Amino acid sequence: MKILVVEDEMSMQKALCNGLRKYGYAVDPANDGELALELIEINPYDAVVLDLNLPKIDGIEVLKEIRKTKWELKVLILSARAEVEDKITGLDIGANDYISKPFHFKELEARIRALLRRQFIQKETVPSHGDVKIDTAFKCVFVNEQKVELTRKEYAILEYLFMNKDRIVSSEELIEHIWNSEADLFSNSIKVHINSLKKKLAEYIGNKELIKNTRGVGYSLRKEYADEIIK
Repeated sequence: MKILVVEDEMSMQKALCNGLRKYGYAVDPANDGELALELIEINPYDAVVLDLNLPKIDGIEVLKEIRKTKWELKVLILSARAEVEDKITGLDIGANDYISKPFHFKELEARIRALLRRQFIQKETVPSHGDVKIDTAFKCVFVNEQKVELTRKEYAILEYLFMNKDRIVSSEELIEHIWNSEADLFSNSIKVHINSLKKKLAEYIGNKELIKNTRGVGYSLRKEYADEIIK
């Protein structure tokens, strides 16, 4: 999942970005409202963490601009403005959630996680496909209750495929949602990670195919996999 952090206080911005990356998110920073809108225009973010006291363009105005064209984009306001009126204004304009500073980082990450589950119409904390389950709260994957050790990128790829299990996801879309925008990627980067992910899963699922590669189109979870497990 790809998140834009809009925060002008640099130490706070760095802490937020580093913390979210440790949880496996791809994160882009912006330190003013003007840059935030430019990045939102060219990148497919899954969520935005938005401060209100921003230079160039105020956070409230940024939110208004977002909602003119992107109603599906999840926006969490993170602001020192703690008055009830400020929260009501933010939510009325279109924010999906509002957290006042100071805050606990784990609560912030939990709120973001809840927003992303809502975005993909996925209310289960532990969605499954056959005998494969992913725990979105703890970023873990299990096969028959056995934990599969994955890298952050491998987990992120599998989670995104789970959240979009009814369609084929292109390599470009995976890159856009799982890597930071400034990442320098080779054309075979996705293939390398997918192959590594398949190899690790094979230790638990044998020769059954969970991830399907539709040549020239992209990747998806095989619908037949769950049926094969039941049989």
